[in-house]
Amino acid sequence: MATAAASNPVKSAMRTLDVIEYVVAHRQGAVAQEIAGALAIPVSSLSYLLGTLTDRGYLSREGRRYLPGPGLERLRAPDAALTLEDRVRPLVRALRGELNETSSFMVRREWEVEALVTEASDQALRYAVDPGTRRPLHALAAGKVMLAWLPEAEMAQYFAQVQRERFTPATRTSEADLRADFSRIRNDGVCVAREEATPGICGTAAPVWIDGELVGAFSVAVPAVRFDADSEARIRALLIRTATAIQGT
Repeated sequence: MATAAASNPVKSAMRTLDVIEYVVAHRQGAVAQEIAGALAIPVSSLSYLLGTLTDRGYLSREGRRYLPGPGLERLRAPDAALTLEDRVRPLVRALRGELNETSSFMVRREWEVEALVTEASDQALRYAVDPGTRRPLHALAAGKVMLAWLPEAEMAQYFAQVQRERFTPATRTSEADLRADFSRIRNDGVCVAREEATPGICGTAAPVWIDGELVGAFSVAVPAVRFDADSEARIRALLIRTATAIQGT
């Protein structure tokens, strides 16, 4: 009991920081229902957090929308710039918190995919990746998402230039197989890669669009022994919700 009680203030603090970061990342403000849905916080808990943050001046309220409050100016430089990393970090944390599976935001670096933000599961059996780690596009779910929406001329260049290594028996390397995968990804809006990059690990990713530009992908990596139909459906739904939440920020 003492351990559970001691963990509650930490969870509350993490949620408070996630709410602040989410509202700051949404320049137009956010309503309570949007915040609750994006960060997977129960409405009853969120109401208390929003009230406290507003009373302390860290948030302000205009109608139904919450915006950054004057209290935040005491905590940051006046000319602080908001990066893509700043905007996605609270959502990656929320994904990891809800699933307790390793969650990341990936970006494309030429013909590789890079982990920009990642939060590792604390389960004994897990897949972990360090920020800055790069892997070939064709083997990871996030990389295949970014390949799927390439303009045809750039996609043809990719197939002509890149030698695609087979990492596991499940790795898809041929142009015909990958183009078939890309078509399914565009139709589904989500990519699932089963043990294509690492034996025993299944990845799922959803694209992130900002102002009509594909800027990266949220992804979740799960050991295959936990990746059943129910888990896959839940992860798909959460990734789509999370990717949608960042649009318009």
